[in-house]
Amino acid sequence: MTTLHLPWLELSLALPWLGAAWVARVRQPETVQRRSVVVLGLTLLATIAAWIDFATLHAFEAHDRWDLSARLLGPDAVVIDELSAPLLPLAALLYFLTALVTLRTKVRRFSFGWTLISEALLLATLSCRHPWGVVGLLAAGTIPPYLELRARRRLTRTYVVHMALFVALLCLGQALVSGADPTTPPALVGVGLLTAAALLRSGIVPVHCWMRDLFEHATFGTALLFVTPMAGAYAAIRLVLPIAPDWILRSITPLSLFTAVYAAGMALVQREARRFYCSLFLSHSSLVLVGLETATPVALTGALSLWLSVGLALAGFGLTLRSLESRLGRISLDAFHGLYEHTPTLAAFFLLTGLASVGFPGTFGFIAMELLVDGVVTVAPLVGTAVVVAAALNGIAVLQAYFRLFTGTRHVTSISLRRRRREQFAVLTLALLILGGGVYPQPGVASRYHAAMHVVRSRRVLATAEPPLPSTHEPEPETNSE
Repeated sequence: MTTLHLPWLELSLALPWLGAAWVARVRQPETVQRRSVVVLGLTLLATIAAWIDFATLHAFEAHDRWDLSARLLGPDAVVIDELSAPLLPLAALLYFLTALVTLRTKVRRFSFGWTLISEALLLATLSCRHPWGVVGLLAAGTIPPYLELRARRRLTRTYVVHMALFVALLCLGQALVSGADPTTPPALVGVGLLTAAALLRSGIVPVHCWMRDLFEHATFGTALLFVTPMAGAYAAIRLVLPIAPDWILRSITPLSLFTAVYAAGMALVQREARRFYCSLFLSHSSLVLVGLETATPVALTGALSLWLSVGLALAGFGLTLRSLESRLGRISLDAFHGLYEHTPTLAAFFLLTGLASVGFPGTFGFIAMELLVDGVVTVAPLVGTAVVVAAALNGIAVLQAYFRLFTGTRHVTSISLRRRRREQFAVLTLALLILGGGVYPQPGVASRYHAAMHVVRSRRVLATAEPPLPSTHEPEPETNSE
């Protein structure tokens, strides 16, 4: 059994819990923020170290050095593999930057303690490969947003109904497929229930209203951190793809595709910034599901690459909107705001992240979108055409929002709106990752390709009962950042 050189995984899982205990009795919001940023920064470093340590092993998966969790919960309790290796630092980075750029106007509203607990649950989910462990952690991850909604005395009915249904579908579906032959009727029903749970958690139409409700009533930071890691896609690739027959995947592709185009069209007509962002994100996350459901090597590689690029780009896009909201309050897109003269850095970053999310050349999103379209078109040309249409509508929506927010008039204010140093650090970090992935995409694409081929081989074994195909015979896709 391959093990990491040092116990980075369990360290990254333990730090947020220790940090939550450290800030639990502190009453000064600024002190809570400083301590939380320190803990989140250390967690980020631990996840990066785990990724680097794993890369030096040249293995598909590795267990933690201490492996204390395995002794208590089983061999797959804490595992890092090709799929989760980059997702762990990505999730930790999003939490760190969200806490770092929280301005004083939002410090009292944003719950740093529950954010630390939420990060601990998310990292544990991404590190877990045992099906019941994934189910339990996904269910537990729905609790922190609910507690925040209750603390703020906001409506919780829509969120509770959808998340309760999500948990019920997960538990019942996994109970039906556990230890059963995947070809038997009860197991097929279980696969269908797990698929429905993944679609619900991803906000697929018609079960998408909970996501809009969450952005409407929760703090922007909490809603951002709950949706951007794409837990629904993770549930699909861990629980559904290894055991789902092809006909089930083909039957749900139209739902994801319709959601992508529908949400892109809704982003064009939204007149409130939070709803605009929710529609934009929903469209992109649906495109990821389209690639996963196609289940071919190139399409899966594109979907997994798009997962990373959308996570980076739309997280930065959302943080920019959140920073503007911290200065101006809830933002309407009905009128021009003319904010470019006051915040040129945020304006440039808004445009960069928005265009990167739709695959603008020179960004990592370009490579991901190219792979996704190429993989989908070879299977279903009409589906590939719809993917291109959704991306085009999203690009138009981004440009329209940019002109509404930063141009069109002269904004007069007596309060300085210039960017802060923490915001500048976040902007530069995400910009370097987005542009660096576009200039030198091969390592990221190769990692995603290896993860995709493992999923494809596992599905071939399930379908043919033959041993896995050797990975050395599979050519890696060529990438070319133009």
